Amino acid sequence: MFDKWHEECGIFGIFRHSEAARIAYLGLYALQHRGQESAGIVSSDEQKFFVERGMGHVADIFDENTLDRLKGEIAIGHTRYSTAGDSTLKNAQPVVVTCSKGNLALCHNGNLVNAQQVRDRLEKEGSIFQGTSDTEVVLHLIARSRKPTVEESIQEALAQLTGAYCLVFMTRDKMIAVRDPKGFRPFAYGFMNGSPVVASETCAFDLIGAKFEREVEPGEMLIFSGAGSVESRQIFPPVQHSHCIFEHVYFSRPDSFVFGQEVYKSRFQLGIYLAREQPVAADIVVPIPDSGVVAGLGFARESGIPLEFGLIRNHYVGRTFIEPKQSIRNFGVRVKLNPCAHLIRGQRVVLVDDSIVRGTTSRKLIKMVRAAGAKEVHMRISCPPTISPCYYGVDTPTKRELIASSHTVEEICTYIEADSLGYLSYDGMLRACGDVEKKGYFCTACYTGKYPVAFPDGAL
Repeated sequence: MFDKWHEECGIFGIFRHSEAARIAYLGLYALQHRGQESAGIVSSDEQKFFVERGMGHVADIFDENTLDRLKGEIAIGHTRYSTAGDSTLKNAQPVVVTCSKGNLALCHNGNLVNAQQVRDRLEKEGSIFQGTSDTEVVLHLIARSRKPTVEESIQEALAQLTGAYCLVFMTRDKMIAVRDPKGFRPFAYGFMNGSPVVASETCAFDLIGAKFEREVEPGEMLIFSGAGSVESRQIFPPVQHSHCIFEHVYFSRPDSFVFGQEVYKSRFQLGIYLAREQPVAADIVVPIPDSGVVAGLGFARESGIPLEFGLIRNHYVGRTFIEPKQSIRNFGVRVKLNPCAHLIRGQRVVLVDDSIVRGTTSRKLIKMVRAAGAKEVHMRISCPPTISPCYYGVDTPTKRELIASSHTVEEICTYIEADSLGYLSYDGMLRACGDVEKKGYFCTACYTGKYPVAFPDGAL
């Protein structure tokens, strides 16, 4: 069975550039926060494909030798984070196949909610899958299509699939970008010295000096061919958009421009509204790095309470580390965050974070801040309580693991041992992220339990 919540990823593509693979490497470097499990790049010299994939971080996989092997002026790349399926190289992307349409490579960010049902049907009809990724389903459908062109085959394949997807394809001499009709995940399009580029976030453009043109529109296919010509096709009829609001609350980098607004602006506004809605008598505001920093700045600005970086993050923690059994309590939290006791001691502290998921980390942090000498510890969260999982491509645990799905704010406050706990309201979150008229511009299923794309029976 494929893993239902696996594609929390970053994708990048560049067309007609003399150093395509190296530019793709830099783009993936900027998108590392979207996936730390594996990464890969595929390039084309218009005759053959060159593939390099590996487990781990971008900088650990690629060096001068690997980049030298990636020849050609077209390249697409991917950073992947898996939450439930196999953490093996067979699920690393880009996925590369040879079929009736020729050589085809694909990078995917999102989650296809009916992929298991389609995969079951294909397997009964004789299809063989190499990995557990739902991305393979897309390629099987394309390979089986009898449409004359790869573009038409992609359109026919995607008409059979529902959910969230940003896709970048590469053929021998083309690059094709497609976004799902509801536009769940961000997808940027621009140019680097005349060479078209696409990426999950605009922060990748900033690193390579590319100019952001616009977003790939929901339901749009962009076809890059020839000497750099761009063709736009609207391959699905217009529907109500459902942009993932969690991209603004937490997931995207604060220096990115997502869904028509700067992420930094959204997070700063989240902090401002949080301070207005959930005021507290305190001496210092301490943001929880890194995701709570910008909201903490907004909270401090609006409340007039000085901000102090009372928690310092270790940025060099790998995916795994050897943890003592009992010799050091709360080792797992302290290896990532450490309090500045001289700032905290004797103070009434407001901790600002983007969310509370299970509650266990918040509980450990509050104990750690108290042990550093805080007189009071108040927790403020820059979004509403998270009550439902995401099925559209963001890593969230099951509903029973989300503490807010079965506990009141007062019960959560007691569990995490805070002096007080306050969440931002739903309307405040929408206003901060630019949805002033609240017309359903965003997908907010993780806060409401209302999912904008229906699930097949047995998909959940």
